[in-house]
Amino acid sequence: MIKLVRKFFAKIKYYLEQVFKKKPDHFIKRLEEQSAIMVEGTKALADYMRKPNKKNAAQVRTLEKQADEVRRIMVDELNRTFVTPIDREDLYGLSRAIDDIIDHAYAAITEMDILNIEPNIYLQGMADILYDSSEKILLAIQRLELHPNVADGHALRARNISGQIEMLYAEALADLFKDADSLKDVVNMMKLRESYRNMFHAVKSTEQAANFISDIVVKFY
Repeated sequence: MIKLVRKFFAKIKYYLEQVFKKKPDHFIKRLEEQSAIMVEGTKALADYMRKPNKKNAAQVRTLEKQADEVRRIMVDELNRTFVTPIDREDLYGLSRAIDDIIDHAYAAITEMDILNIEPNIYLQGMADILYDSSEKILLAIQRLELHPNVADGHALRARNISGQIEMLYAEALADLFKDADSLKDVVNMMKLRESYRNMFHAVKSTEQAANFISDIVVKFY
């Protein structure tokens, strides 16, 4: 009899634990999915900067479309959810920042491919910064729900890495404008300047994503 009672209460306890168990935030899972695609895209871009080919360029375009679709689904889910565990403005803003990263990467590689721009050491360095910072954003989002302080640490590292773009961008522009002896040189300068600008904004978007993550940690964890 005692054994039966114990089994009964054990089942009740298990049932209550399952009912009240905190379920994973599917919005964070959606952000994680979007970020994983973004990291793949920045990796393909970094590969392209060292070995430009149509395959890497096409891969970035494909991943950009996949990331866009994940974001559309998330925005639709946000619009249909009355109460969210994290402010919808923060979720929307973080998703938008992640989308900006892959969008600028897409713009950079598309223009370089179409205009036959040869990657140089500055573009390679910018792509490496972008990829490293993007990886930290993904790690931060993966840790956000269960280990928010660790997530904030990864966000800080993303900001520190992205801060390197300021100096590199300035050095690239300075080198770009020091030699222009012909119209061909001027045209090449204009092409490269646009590529530098896209890379600069892509890296700055990782900084924006990191700021959103830190704000979420402060507000909700």
